Amino acid sequence: MEGSMEKDILARLAEVGEGYSKGQRRIAGYILENYDKAAFMTAEKLGRTVGVSESTVVRFASDLGYDGYPDMRKAVQEMIRSRLTSVQRIEVAKQLLDEKNILKSVLVGDAERLQATLRECDPASFDAAVDAIAGAQHVYILGMRSSACLAGFLGYYLGLLMDNISLIHDQSSCELYEQLMRIHKGDVFVGISYPRYSTRSVKALRYAKSRGALAIGITDSDASPFAPLADILLCAKSDMVSFLDSLVAPMGLLNALIVALGAKNRDTVEDTFRDLEKIWADYDVYARAKD
Repeated sequence: MEGSMEKDILARLAEVGEGYSKGQRRIAGYILENYDKAAFMTAEKLGRTVGVSESTVVRFASDLGYDGYPDMRKAVQEMIRSRLTSVQRIEVAKQLLDEKNILKSVLVGDAERLQATLRECDPASFDAAVDAIAGAQHVYILGMRSSACLAGFLGYYLGLLMDNISLIHDQSSCELYEQLMRIHKGDVFVGISYPRYSTRSVKALRYAKSRGALAIGITDSDASPFAPLADILLCAKSDMVSFLDSLVAPMGLLNALIVALGAKNRDTVEDTFRDLEKIWADYDVYARAKD
């Protein structure tokens, strides 16, 4: 099943017919044909582009069943993120970024995404994920393409805290399932996927569930293909920044997961890092700062 929001917004727009004014039909037609541009327009700009008033655009969003224009625009943005090519993303970024101050523009956006994640991430789901990982017989972690760096980060630190962690490497489909062949009931599968969503990640999560494992999905929203599949869904905001997606908020969520798991086993963690510090010192792992 594809994201229900994607089907919903396209279906609503496609069904705009005689019951709507000519101006509203023009709005629907423009969004359907130019959703990559319309998704980031203000109501005033969309109205000016189509040739109607801002109030007509706002009223159109309400007539479609949305809680105002920002809610409709958000639905379009969620829909397009998995559809845009890299070239289209660059074109969209021209509308979003202040190219005279890219540093500020990107960092301010990341700060906003962190705040949105803090507001919207469900604490109960987060606690359930921590308990599931802590109590698992074995934990399998998978992230592909741009999400591979997130999976590697989580796998590295959980591997220091626990001895039952397997990081699944992004290789051929056959080798992927060979790495998952022993997953079963009592295990936990942690899948991480951000737009553009990896098809193999979705299939791997579905396979893990079919074997009886509990599936934790870490993704950007309820519109993700992980949403209807995961037993526990954790969402961290990630919006388009030129040809890439920001992964700052997802990294913050993973930091919180790691810290929470460390706090559940504080005594064991202290012993582990005491041993690690000795190993690191004995084998000169870290360069020392100059006096």
